[in-house]
Amino acid sequence: MTHAQDPNDALFDHARALIPGGVNSPVRAFRAVGGTPAFITRGQGAYLWDADGRRLIDYVGSWGPMILGHGHPAVLEAVHRAVDQGMSFGAPTERESELAEEIVRHMPAIEMLRLVSSGTEAGMSAIRLARGATGRSKIVKFNGCYHGHADALLVKAGSGLATFGHATSAGVPEVVVQDTLVLEYNDVAQLEEAFALHGAQIACVIMEPIAGNMNFVRASIPFMRAARELCTKHGALLIIDEVMTGFRVALGGAQSLYAKEIAGFAPDLTMLGKVVGGGMPLAAFGGRREVMEQLAPLGPVYQAGTLSGNPVATACGLATLREVAQPDFHARLAERTRALIAGLARAAADEGVALCGDSEGGMMGYFLLPELPGNYTEVLQSDGARFNRLFHGLLERGVYTAPALYEAGFVSSAHSAGDIEETVAAARAVFRQLASA
Repeated sequence: MTHAQDPNDALFDHARALIPGGVNSPVRAFRAVGGTPAFITRGQGAYLWDADGRRLIDYVGSWGPMILGHGHPAVLEAVHRAVDQGMSFGAPTERESELAEEIVRHMPAIEMLRLVSSGTEAGMSAIRLARGATGRSKIVKFNGCYHGHADALLVKAGSGLATFGHATSAGVPEVVVQDTLVLEYNDVAQLEEAFALHGAQIACVIMEPIAGNMNFVRASIPFMRAARELCTKHGALLIIDEVMTGFRVALGGAQSLYAKEIAGFAPDLTMLGKVVGGGMPLAAFGGRREVMEQLAPLGPVYQAGTLSGNPVATACGLATLREVAQPDFHARLAERTRALIAGLARAAADEGVALCGDSEGGMMGYFLLPELPGNYTEVLQSDGARFNRLFHGLLERGVYTAPALYEAGFVSSAHSAGDIEETVAAARAVFRQLASA
Protein backbone atom coordinates (compact mmCIF):
# COMPACT_ATOMS: atom_id res chain seq x y z
CA MET A 1 0.00 0.00 0.00
CA THR A 2 1.39 3.43 -0.91
CA HIS A 3 0.70 6.67 0.86
CA ALA A 4 0.17 9.98 -0.91
CA GLN A 5 3.02 12.43 -0.44
CA ASP A 6 2.50 14.99 2.29
CA PRO A 7 1.77 18.31 0.53
CA ASN A 8 4.40 19.96 2.73
CA ASP A 9 7.05 17.60 1.32
CA ALA A 10 6.03 18.39 -2.24
CA LEU A 11 6.06 22.13 -1.59
CA PHE A 12 9.47 21.89 0.07
CA ASP A 13 10.90 19.95 -2.87
CA HIS A 14 9.61 22.62 -5.23
CA ALA A 15 10.96 25.46 -3.09
CA ARG A 16 14.43 23.90 -2.77
CA ALA A 17 14.75 23.84 -6.55
CA LEU A 18 14.24 27.59 -6.69
CA ILE A 19 15.24 29.11 -3.33
CA PRO A 20 18.46 28.34 -1.40
CA GLY A 21 17.48 25.77 1.22
CA GLY A 22 13.86 26.17 0.15
CA VAL A 23 13.34 29.13 2.49
CA ASN A 24 13.84 32.89 2.60
CA SER A 25 15.14 32.93 6.18
CA PRO A 26 17.34 30.04 7.37
CA VAL A 27 15.59 28.92 10.58
CA ARG A 28 12.42 28.14 8.63
CA ALA A 29 14.15 25.21 6.92
CA PHE A 30 13.94 23.03 10.09
CA ARG A 31 17.66 22.24 9.77
CA ALA A 32 18.08 22.62 13.54
CA VAL A 33 15.31 20.13 14.39
CA GLY A 34 15.17 17.97 11.28
CA GLY A 35 12.18 17.10 9.13
CA THR A 36 10.07 19.06 6.67
CA PRO A 37 8.84 22.56 7.50
CA ALA A 38 5.12 23.20 7.67
CA PHE A 39 4.06 25.31 4.69
CA ILE A 40 1.39 27.62 6.02
CA THR A 41 -1.72 28.32 3.98
CA ARG A 42 -3.62 30.62 6.35
CA GLY A 43 -3.86 31.95 9.89
CA GLN A 44 -6.75 33.06 12.06
CA GLY A 45 -6.65 34.07 15.69
CA ALA A 46 -4.25 31.82 17.60
CA TYR A 47 -4.09 29.20 14.82
CA LEU A 48 -2.28 28.36 11.61
CA TRP A 49 -3.23 25.77 9.00
CA ASP A 50 -0.57 24.01 6.96
CA ALA A 51 -0.71 22.57 3.44
CA ASP A 52 -1.89 19.22 4.82
CA GLY A 53 -4.86 20.91 6.51
CA ARG A 54 -3.51 20.56 10.05
CA ARG A 55 -4.64 23.18 12.54
CA LEU A 56 -1.72 24.32 14.69
CA ILE A 57 -1.76 26.43 17.86
CA ASP A 58 0.77 29.11 16.92
CA TYR A 59 3.46 30.17 19.41
CA VAL A 60 5.78 31.58 16.74
CA GLY A 61 3.48 34.45 15.80
CA SER A 62 5.57 35.34 12.71
CA TRP A 63 8.50 35.55 15.18
CA GLY A 64 6.79 38.15 17.33
CA PRO A 65 4.66 40.63 15.39
CA MET A 66 1.29 38.90 15.72
CA ILE A 67 0.57 40.06 19.27
CA LEU A 68 -3.16 40.30 18.40
CA GLY A 69 -3.19 36.93 16.67
CA HIS A 70 -3.84 36.48 12.97
CA GLY A 71 -6.53 38.40 11.12
CA HIS A 72 -7.55 40.85 13.85
CA PRO A 73 -10.61 42.73 12.50
CA ALA A 74 -9.38 46.25 13.32
CA VAL A 75 -6.02 45.59 11.69
CA LEU A 76 -7.55 44.02 8.59
CA GLU A 77 -9.92 46.96 8.18
CA ALA A 78 -7.05 49.46 8.42
CA VAL A 79 -4.94 47.54 5.91
CA HIS A 80 -7.76 47.12 3.41
CA ARG A 81 -8.56 50.83 3.61
CA ALA A 82 -4.89 51.72 3.08
CA VAL A 83 -4.56 49.38 0.09
CA ASP A 84 -7.55 51.03 -1.55
CA GLN A 85 -5.79 54.41 -1.17
CA GLY A 86 -2.51 53.25 -2.70
CA MET A 87 0.25 50.68 -2.18
CA SER A 88 3.30 52.96 -2.15
CA PHE A 89 4.10 56.58 -2.92
CA GLY A 90 7.76 57.22 -2.10
CA ALA A 91 6.56 60.49 -0.60
CA PRO A 92 5.54 61.64 2.90
CA THR A 93 2.16 60.66 4.32
CA GLU A 94 0.38 61.87 7.43
CA ARG A 95 0.17 58.31 8.75
CA GLU A 96 3.97 58.16 9.16
CA SER A 97 3.79 61.00 11.67
CA GLU A 98 0.79 59.41 13.39
CA LEU A 99 2.69 56.16 13.89
CA ALA A 100 5.77 58.03 15.10
CA GLU A 101 3.62 60.00 17.55
CA GLU A 102 2.08 56.78 18.90
CA ILE A 103 5.52 55.30 19.51
CA VAL A 104 6.93 58.46 21.12
CA ARG A 105 3.90 58.69 23.38
CA HIS A 106 4.66 55.35 24.98
CA MET A 107 8.48 55.45 24.94
CA PRO A 108 9.73 58.69 26.52
CA ALA A 109 13.38 57.95 25.64
CA ILE A 110 12.44 58.30 21.96
CA GLU A 111 12.11 61.99 21.08
CA MET A 112 12.49 61.48 17.33
CA LEU A 113 12.52 58.37 15.17
CA ARG A 114 12.89 57.18 11.63
CA LEU A 115 10.89 54.39 10.03
CA VAL A 116 12.67 51.64 8.09
CA SER A 117 11.65 48.27 6.66
CA SER A 118 13.35 45.66 8.87
CA GLY A 119 15.04 45.09 12.21
CA THR A 120 18.33 44.53 10.40
CA GLU A 121 18.01 47.94 8.77
CA ALA A 122 17.19 49.52 12.14
CA GLY A 123 20.29 47.95 13.68
CA MET A 124 22.76 48.90 10.97
CA SER A 125 21.34 52.44 10.85
CA ALA A 126 21.48 52.89 14.64
CA ILE A 127 25.13 51.80 14.71
CA ARG A 128 26.06 54.10 11.82
CA LEU A 129 24.31 56.94 13.62
CA ALA A 130 26.12 56.17 16.88
CA ARG A 131 29.47 56.15 15.10
CA GLY A 132 28.65 59.38 13.29
CA ALA A 133 27.40 61.14 16.41
CA THR A 134 30.40 60.14 18.55
CA GLY A 135 33.14 60.17 15.92
CA ARG A 136 34.25 56.73 17.16
CA SER A 137 34.48 53.34 15.47
CA LYS A 138 34.34 50.53 18.02
CA ILE A 139 31.10 48.87 19.09
CA VAL A 140 30.29 46.42 21.86
CA LYS A 141 27.79 43.59 21.41
CA PHE A 142 27.11 40.44 23.42
CA ASN A 143 27.48 36.78 22.60
CA GLY A 144 24.08 35.27 21.81
CA CYS A 145 22.39 38.58 21.01
CA TYR A 146 21.19 39.01 17.43
CA HIS A 147 20.68 42.45 15.93
CA GLY A 148 20.19 41.54 12.29
CA HIS A 149 22.58 40.36 9.62
CA ALA A 150 24.56 43.55 9.03
CA ASP A 151 28.21 42.67 8.38
CA ALA A 152 29.63 44.33 11.48
CA LEU A 153 27.30 42.28 13.70
CA LEU A 154 27.96 38.83 12.23
CA VAL A 155 30.80 38.14 14.65
CA LYS A 156 31.78 35.96 17.55
CA ALA A 157 34.16 36.57 20.44
CA GLY A 158 37.89 35.94 20.17
CA SER A 159 39.98 33.99 22.63
CA GLY A 160 40.19 36.75 25.20
CA LEU A 161 38.25 39.73 26.46
CA ALA A 162 40.16 42.34 24.50
CA THR A 163 40.20 40.32 21.28
CA PHE A 164 38.06 41.76 18.55
CA GLY A 165 35.47 39.75 16.71
CA HIS A 166 35.94 37.31 13.88
CA ALA A 167 33.38 36.95 11.13
CA THR A 168 30.92 34.07 11.50
CA SER A 169 29.66 34.33 7.92
CA ALA A 170 31.45 33.92 4.62
CA GLY A 171 31.51 37.15 2.68
CA VAL A 172 32.28 39.34 5.71
CA PRO A 173 35.86 40.65 5.50
CA GLU A 174 37.82 40.66 8.76
CA VAL A 175 38.41 44.38 8.36
CA VAL A 176 34.65 44.98 8.66
CA VAL A 177 34.41 43.34 12.09
CA GLN A 178 37.76 44.38 13.55
CA ASP A 179 36.08 47.17 15.52
CA THR A 180 33.42 44.89 17.03
CA LEU A 181 34.00 43.68 20.60
CA VAL A 182 31.91 40.68 21.66
CA LEU A 183 31.43 40.15 25.39
CA GLU A 184 29.48 37.70 27.54
CA TYR A 185 25.92 38.73 28.30
CA ASN A 186 25.25 39.57 31.96
CA ASP A 187 28.98 39.76 32.79
CA VAL A 188 29.52 43.13 34.48
CA ALA A 189 33.24 42.56 35.05
CA GLN A 190 33.89 41.96 31.34
CA LEU A 191 31.97 45.08 30.40
CA GLU A 192 33.90 47.18 32.91
CA GLU A 193 37.22 45.83 31.62
CA ALA A 194 36.25 46.51 28.01
CA PHE A 195 35.57 50.15 28.82
CA ALA A 196 38.77 50.38 30.86
CA LEU A 197 40.72 49.20 27.82
CA HIS A 198 38.80 50.88 24.99
CA GLY A 199 36.41 53.43 26.53
CA ALA A 200 37.63 56.41 24.53
CA GLN A 201 37.14 54.49 21.28
CA ILE A 202 33.74 52.87 21.91
CA ALA A 203 30.89 54.47 19.95
CA CYS A 204 28.10 52.35 21.40
CA VAL A 205 26.97 49.33 23.32
CA ILE A 206 24.14 47.47 21.57
CA MET A 207 22.13 44.99 23.59
CA GLU A 208 18.83 43.18 23.86
CA PRO A 209 17.17 43.84 27.23
CA ILE A 210 15.66 40.36 26.98
CA ALA A 211 17.64 38.25 24.56
CA GLY A 212 15.34 36.33 22.24
CA ASN A 213 17.83 34.54 20.03
CA MET A 214 19.31 32.42 22.79
CA ASN A 215 15.73 31.57 23.71
CA PHE A 216 14.63 33.88 26.58
CA VAL A 217 17.38 35.37 28.76
CA ARG A 218 16.95 38.59 30.74
CA ALA A 219 19.60 41.21 31.28
CA SER A 220 20.12 41.44 35.03
CA ILE A 221 19.51 44.76 36.78
CA PRO A 222 23.22 45.15 37.72
CA PHE A 223 24.24 44.42 34.13
CA MET A 224 21.82 46.94 32.64
CA ARG A 225 22.80 49.54 35.24
CA ALA A 226 26.49 49.03 34.46
CA ALA A 227 25.88 49.38 30.72
CA ARG A 228 24.07 52.69 31.23
CA GLU A 229 26.61 54.08 33.68
CA LEU A 230 29.66 53.07 31.65
CA CYS A 231 28.26 54.50 28.43
CA THR A 232 27.50 57.78 30.18
CA LYS A 233 30.93 57.94 31.84
CA HIS A 234 32.85 57.27 28.64
CA GLY A 235 30.66 59.19 26.18
CA ALA A 236 29.36 56.16 24.32
CA LEU A 237 25.73 55.64 23.29
CA LEU A 238 23.57 52.85 24.71
CA ILE A 239 21.44 51.21 22.03
CA ILE A 240 18.61 49.03 23.34
CA ASP A 241 17.38 46.55 20.74
CA GLU A 242 13.63 46.26 21.29
CA VAL A 243 12.86 44.79 17.88
CA MET A 244 11.53 41.75 19.71
CA THR A 245 10.50 43.22 23.09
CA GLY A 246 9.06 46.56 21.99
CA PHE A 247 5.30 46.71 22.80
CA ARG A 248 5.50 42.93 23.27
CA VAL A 249 6.65 42.70 26.91
CA ALA A 250 5.08 45.99 28.06
CA LEU A 251 3.43 49.03 26.53
CA GLY A 252 6.62 51.02 27.10
CA GLY A 253 8.85 48.16 26.04
CA ALA A 254 11.41 46.39 28.18
CA GLN A 255 13.13 49.70 28.84
CA SER A 256 10.11 50.79 30.88
CA LEU A 257 10.59 47.77 33.15
CA TYR A 258 14.25 48.62 33.77
CA ALA A 259 13.35 52.28 34.35
CA LYS A 260 11.26 51.14 37.33
CA GLU A 261 14.33 49.47 38.86
CA ILE A 262 17.11 51.87 37.83
CA ALA A 263 16.70 55.55 38.68
CA GLY A 264 16.89 57.75 35.59
CA PHE A 265 17.38 54.85 33.22
CA ALA A 266 16.91 55.54 29.52
CA PRO A 267 18.73 54.37 26.39
CA ASP A 268 20.22 56.85 23.94
CA LEU A 269 18.85 54.95 20.94
CA THR A 270 16.14 52.30 20.61
CA MET A 271 15.53 49.81 17.82
CA LEU A 272 11.96 48.68 17.18
CA GLY A 273 10.34 46.18 14.84
CA LYS A 274 7.90 43.28 14.71
CA VAL A 275 4.89 44.53 16.77
CA VAL A 276 5.28 48.12 15.47
CA GLY A 277 4.57 46.78 11.99
CA GLY A 278 1.81 44.41 13.04
CA GLY A 279 3.09 41.78 10.61
CA MET A 280 4.09 44.11 7.77
CA PRO A 281 7.74 44.85 6.87
CA LEU A 282 8.26 47.86 9.13
CA ALA A 283 10.75 48.79 11.83
CA ALA A 284 12.16 51.95 13.40
CA PHE A 285 15.06 53.43 15.29
CA GLY A 286 14.88 56.50 17.46
CA GLY A 287 16.22 58.30 20.48
CA ARG A 288 17.40 61.61 21.81
CA ARG A 289 16.66 64.57 19.55
CA GLU A 290 20.25 65.83 19.36
CA VAL A 291 21.42 62.39 18.24
CA MET A 292 18.64 61.81 15.71
CA GLU A 293 19.24 65.23 14.17
CA GLN A 294 22.62 63.94 12.99
CA LEU A 295 20.69 62.05 10.28
CA ALA A 296 20.41 63.40 6.74
CA PRO A 297 18.93 65.70 5.61
CA LEU A 298 19.67 67.56 8.86
CA GLY A 299 23.08 66.07 9.58
CA PRO A 300 26.01 64.21 8.02
CA VAL A 301 24.87 60.61 8.69
CA TYR A 302 23.20 59.21 5.59
CA GLN A 303 20.28 56.77 5.70
CA ALA A 304 17.46 56.26 3.22
CA GLY A 305 14.92 53.70 1.99
CA THR A 306 12.48 53.60 -0.91
CA LEU A 307 9.78 51.74 1.05
CA SER A 308 10.44 53.34 4.44
CA GLY A 309 7.14 54.48 5.93
CA ASN A 310 5.14 52.45 3.39
CA PRO A 311 1.47 53.53 3.70
CA VAL A 312 0.08 49.99 4.02
CA ALA A 313 2.70 48.98 6.59
CA THR A 314 2.12 52.11 8.68
CA ALA A 315 -1.64 51.50 8.63
CA CYS A 316 -1.09 47.97 9.90
CA GLY A 317 1.35 49.09 12.60
CA LEU A 318 -0.77 51.99 13.78
CA ALA A 319 -3.89 49.85 14.09
CA THR A 320 -1.91 47.24 16.04
CA LEU A 321 -0.41 49.76 18.47
CA ARG A 322 -3.80 51.32 19.15
CA GLU A 323 -5.14 47.91 20.12
CA VAL A 324 -2.23 47.03 22.43
CA ALA A 325 -2.54 50.43 24.10
CA GLN A 326 -6.00 49.52 25.42
CA PRO A 327 -6.30 49.37 29.25
CA ASP A 328 -5.01 46.13 30.83
CA PHE A 329 -4.03 44.63 27.48
CA HIS A 330 -0.55 43.63 28.62
CA ALA A 331 -1.72 42.52 32.07
CA ARG A 332 -4.12 40.03 30.47
CA LEU A 333 -1.53 38.92 27.95
CA ALA A 334 1.10 38.40 30.66
CA GLU A 335 -1.32 36.36 32.74
CA ARG A 336 -2.02 34.02 29.82
CA THR A 337 1.69 33.66 29.06
CA ARG A 338 2.56 32.92 32.69
CA ALA A 339 -0.16 30.28 32.74
CA LEU A 340 1.47 28.54 29.79
CA ILE A 341 4.95 28.53 31.35
CA ALA A 342 3.60 27.40 34.73
CA GLY A 343 1.60 24.62 33.07
CA LEU A 344 4.60 23.38 31.11
CA ALA A 345 6.76 23.42 34.24
CA ARG A 346 4.17 21.43 36.23
CA ALA A 347 3.72 18.88 33.48
CA ALA A 348 7.47 18.41 33.10
CA ALA A 349 7.96 18.03 36.85
CA ASP A 350 5.13 15.50 37.07
CA GLU A 351 6.81 13.40 34.38
CA GLY A 352 10.31 13.75 35.81
CA VAL A 353 11.72 16.01 33.08
CA ALA A 354 13.95 18.96 33.96
CA LEU A 355 12.43 22.14 32.56
CA CYS A 356 12.52 25.80 33.56
CA GLY A 357 10.91 28.78 31.92
CA ASP A 358 10.38 32.52 32.10
CA SER A 359 8.13 35.11 30.49
CA GLU A 360 7.37 38.80 30.31
CA GLY A 361 4.24 40.15 28.70
CA GLY A 362 3.60 38.00 25.64
CA MET A 363 7.19 36.78 25.22
CA MET A 364 8.37 33.52 26.77
CA GLY A 365 10.94 30.78 26.70
CA TYR A 366 11.68 27.41 28.29
CA PHE A 367 14.77 25.28 28.62
CA LEU A 368 15.34 21.61 29.31
CA LEU A 369 17.57 22.65 32.20
CA PRO A 370 17.10 22.65 35.99
CA GLU A 371 17.83 26.41 36.28
CA LEU A 372 17.40 29.44 34.03
CA PRO A 373 20.58 30.31 32.10
CA GLY A 374 22.02 33.82 32.25
CA ASN A 375 24.08 33.84 29.06
CA TYR A 376 24.72 32.01 25.81
CA THR A 377 27.36 29.72 27.28
CA GLU A 378 24.86 28.44 29.83
CA VAL A 379 22.14 28.10 27.18
CA LEU A 380 24.45 25.77 25.27
CA GLN A 381 24.18 23.27 28.13
CA SER A 382 20.65 22.45 26.94
CA ASP A 383 20.10 18.99 25.45
CA GLY A 384 19.54 19.76 21.77
CA ALA A 385 18.50 16.24 20.78
CA ARG A 386 15.91 16.13 23.54
CA PHE A 387 14.59 19.55 22.54
CA ASN A 388 14.17 18.34 18.96
CA ARG A 389 12.06 15.42 20.16
CA LEU A 390 9.97 17.85 22.19
CA PHE A 391 9.49 20.11 19.17
CA HIS A 392 8.35 17.30 16.88
CA GLY A 393 6.18 15.75 19.58
CA LEU A 394 4.34 19.02 20.01
CA LEU A 395 4.03 19.57 16.26
CA GLU A 396 2.52 16.10 15.82
CA ARG A 397 -0.07 17.07 18.45
CA GLY A 398 -0.99 20.36 16.76
CA VAL A 399 1.28 22.80 18.64
CA TYR A 400 3.60 24.98 16.55
CA THR A 401 6.67 26.26 18.40
CA ALA A 402 9.95 27.72 17.17
CA PRO A 403 11.92 25.10 15.21
CA ALA A 404 15.16 25.87 17.05
CA LEU A 405 16.39 25.61 20.62
CA TYR A 406 17.63 29.21 20.62
CA GLU A 407 14.41 31.05 19.77
CA ALA A 408 11.94 32.66 22.15
CA GLY A 409 8.21 31.99 21.83
CA PHE A 410 5.20 34.28 21.71
CA VAL A 411 1.65 34.27 23.03
CA SER A 412 -1.03 36.50 21.51
CA SER A 413 -4.19 38.05 22.90
CA ALA A 414 -6.08 35.56 20.72
CA HIS A 415 -4.82 32.55 22.71
CA SER A 416 -7.54 31.26 25.00
CA ALA A 417 -7.37 29.38 28.27
CA GLY A 418 -8.45 26.34 26.27
CA ASP A 419 -5.49 26.77 23.92
CA ILE A 420 -3.14 26.84 26.90
CA GLU A 421 -4.73 23.72 28.38
CA GLU A 422 -4.50 21.89 25.06
CA THR A 423 -0.84 22.86 24.74
CA VAL A 424 0.04 21.71 28.25
CA ALA A 425 -1.76 18.40 27.68
CA ALA A 426 0.21 17.85 24.47
CA ALA A 427 3.46 18.71 26.24
CA ARG A 428 2.67 16.35 29.10
CA ALA A 429 2.33 13.46 26.65
CA VAL A 430 5.69 14.33 25.08
CA PHE A 431 7.39 14.73 28.47
CA ARG A 432 6.15 11.26 29.37
CA GLN A 433 7.82 9.89 26.24
CA LEU A 434 11.05 11.79 26.97
CA ALA A 435 11.16 10.43 30.52
CA SER A 436 10.76 6.85 29.36
CA ALA A 437 13.26 7.06 26.50
